[in-house]
Amino acid sequence: MEATRWLDEREDRAWRGYRRMRRLLDLELARELTQDAGLSEADYDVLSDLSETPHGRLRLRELADLMLWSRSRLSHHLTRMQQRGLVTREECADDARGSVVALTPAGRLAIESAAPGHVAAVRRHLIDLLTPAEIDALGALTHRVVDHLGARAPRPRHAPEA
Repeated sequence: MEATRWLDEREDRAWRGYRRMRRLLDLELARELTQDAGLSEADYDVLSDLSETPHGRLRLRELADLMLWSRSRLSHHLTRMQQRGLVTREECADDARGSVVALTPAGRLAIESAAPGHVAAVRRHLIDLLTPAEIDALGALTHRVVDHLGARAPRPRHAPEA
């Protein structure tokens, strides 16, 4: 059995700093998004993912995969968003068991109204604190880790599509 490779002081400082930064940044961005736009982070993720498609539509399973959520969890969240008029669900034309999530005009207005403030908060709390070299380094390291985890991570277990 291989001996545990404990983090040295430098590595531990980096790891704990990253964890604390991530928590604080997520908390602040979520707080501002809710306060300024009345959206949760999950609402924003759904709306932005849909708004970035040509017709504001995605299959439920594709959206769940983008968000790294189970279909069941996403389906429950979409029900709440439907009640607020932000999205609709439709039957999938080529798969009777599947469904398509579509952005409504109210959903498009919500994301278009929320995006400028959210981007300003991302700039204020992260991007503008970094030098161009640090932004490049952040991009490189985050993509390296995402690529590593994406290649190894098991796909989320999905309940049947709603």
